[in-house]
Amino acid sequence: MNLDVIGKWAFIAGLVLVLLTGFIAVPMAALALFVLGIVVGFLNITAKETEKFLIATVALIVLGVAGIQSLSILGTTIGTALSTILASLIAFAGASALVVAVKAIIEMGK
Repeated sequence: MNLDVIGKWAFIAGLVLVLLTGFIAVPMAALALFVLGIVVGFLNITAKETEKFLIATVALIVLGVAGIQSLSILGTTIGTALSTILASLIAFAGASALVVAVKAIIEMGK
């Protein structure tokens, strides 16, 4: 199987899992999202896309944390589901950003 195909399917699987966690309890979802995020970071993000990806990820994480805090005030079922989805998205995006940032640091050190 081609690495590009694996990367694309890892991204799709991560997004599906992010959405599922908001509505059903998925055992070990955080670990699965972390692993899928690492795969996405290694296989999908090129050196040319690094800067834009890291900026977008930082914005996503900051807005996600703010969203989680504001939604937790609501205390409704919808608020809880959205908070869980945002937390899962942060785990997924954060893992891929970790890989891309380490790759960028290594590249700068060369």
